[in-house]
Amino acid sequence: MATIDFWYSIGSTYSYLTVMRLPDLAKRNGVTFRWRPFNVRHVMTEQNNIPFKDKPQKTAYMWRDVERRAEAYGLHPALPAPYPLAGLVLANQVAVLGAEEGWVEDYTRATYRRWFEAGLPAGEDPNLTESLAEIGQDPARVLETARSSRIADKLAQDTTVAMALGVFGSPTMAVGDEIFWGDDRVDDAIAWARKSAGG
Repeated sequence: MATIDFWYSIGSTYSYLTVMRLPDLAKRNGVTFRWRPFNVRHVMTEQNNIPFKDKPQKTAYMWRDVERRAEAYGLHPALPAPYPLAGLVLANQVAVLGAEEGWVEDYTRATYRRWFEAGLPAGEDPNLTESLAEIGQDPARVLETARSSRIADKLAQDTTVAMALGVFGSPTMAVGDEIFWGDDRVDDAIAWARKSAGG
């Protein structure tokens, strides 16, 4: 089965579109996505690329674009969602722990749903506690571990790996050394992965 590394950062608006449909895409296409959280804010700061800061026209376009694409996918966000996220780093540290323990996909989808459909910012309460409880995790345990220096260091290390691979934004799909950036490139990544796997 073809495997695609799904590099994403909770805090990315367009990643909502990918996160909410990825399990169905994986099943329909016979591919596996490996969920790889990273800190997109760090990457963008390093590259002096802050896409929506002080750009009202671009921000308005982004929300309308997300709305159009969401409608095409059968998603129903309440836009604009709170943005940017003050808790971006913590949200992704929780995801790193989830990747280690096997619940990253469920957590990411739950936290994005609350953020985009209920207006509850990811990375802070009540979103954090409710999302973790929904997927059967103990919020107190998870948050204590996610705030540890070990997990903080792991997020930083994974972000460095992403940058070395050429990842500059979220969402990004990687098939080996091939990079596909953006929700609108998911199908391209799947086709490349299947071709590479001989499918």
